[in-house]
Amino acid sequence: MALLDDAKLALRISSSAFDSEISDLIDAAKADLQLSGVDETKLIDTDPLIKRAVMTYVKANFGFDNPDADRLCAAYDMLKAHLTLSVEYTLSGDAS
Repeated sequence: MALLDDAKLALRISSSAFDSEISDLIDAAKADLQLSGVDETKLIDTDPLIKRAVMTYVKANFGFDNPDADRLCAAYDMLKAHLTLSVEYTLSGDAS
């Protein structure tokens, strides 16, 4: 399943009306992770921690009246911190 489809499922959306916005949020999440120090080569859609971070970011930032936005932003920030501190997800973990 593509990351866009996973995000739509997480948001409980079945139409394609918001595909562009959701795709932008997915790209923004990946860019934010990379900017924070996650190695670009680790930003693969099948990695469970990357996928969870992206889904949390999308859920936190989708829509205007999201009562869970603060909680989800905090969860995303925690996941991002764990990823950026891990040698497995950063350039410092590169063995070459």
